Amino acid sequence: MAEEKKPQPIPGVWPKVKPFVNGGASGMLATCVIQPVDMIKVRIQLGQGSAASVTKNMLKNDGISAFYKGLSAGLLRQATYTTARLGSFKMLTSKAIEANDGKPLPLYQKALCGLTAGAIGASVGSPADLALIRMQADATLPVAQRRNYTNAFHALYRIVADEGVLALWKGAGPTVVRAMALNMGMLASYDQSVEFFRDSLGFGEAATVVGASTISGFFASACSLPFDYVKTQIQKMQPDAQGKYPYTGSLDCAMKTLKAGGPLKFYTGFPVYFIRIAPHVMMTWIFLNYIQKTQKQIGL
Repeated sequence: MAEEKKPQPIPGVWPKVKPFVNGGASGMLATCVIQPVDMIKVRIQLGQGSAASVTKNMLKNDGISAFYKGLSAGLLRQATYTTARLGSFKMLTSKAIEANDGKPLPLYQKALCGLTAGAIGASVGSPADLALIRMQADATLPVAQRRNYTNAFHALYRIVADEGVLALWKGAGPTVVRAMALNMGMLASYDQSVEFFRDSLGFGEAATVVGASTISGFFASACSLPFDYVKTQIQKMQPDAQGKYPYTGSLDCAMKTLKAGGPLKFYTGFPVYFIRIAPHVMMTWIFLNYIQKTQKQIGL
């Protein structure tokens, strides 16, 4: 009986673009699952009450569709941001492994690759991120102030037409720094955890992916919260009676916070922040693993 041949991988450009396609697809699928939670989170941040009251009011006033407001922008963000960060991380680590004679990378090299991938992803995804935030917050504004974007592409068009092209990267500096920290924690810890669970503990595929995804979500939150805390303090500061602001910039805010409250002050509200960040990180890795497994089975 002739031996059954395994499907051969498709040659050409596909191996180079596959990490980017897979990264974007996994991020978009995770967003479809997480979007309602993210929408509730945005409303809570805008001061509309607790999670229970926000959910009740959204259902009462706008129905189920309210939970998916801005989904097109969220998907566009993943199609740019996550495509770029996961694809570039895979490319960077592959090049680094080649330079390391095929040996596994030490943690610090994975962290450097994660930092770089985070910067690339945030720079590419910043316009879609801006559109997403504006679309999610639009319903909370007075009717006369609403922008009434119909979808992500309409939002991007209006931003360029009304404010200029550079407005698409408004606030990109703090966003890029935060993304670098988040992706350093997320990407490096996932790869390191997979090696530990699979090679050291002998876990099966499913247990390895779930365990590594959970650890990745934790470190993504832990590494990025200090930067998110500083960004929030800068965004919400008000001038005093003399018109002087409490902080001159992000570095000044970080130093004053450290002096006043110590390192743990930067982790104020960590449980809530973890609940915001970790589920999307975990779902992204789980979907990515499923996509890669399916592609392997069909020879892609």
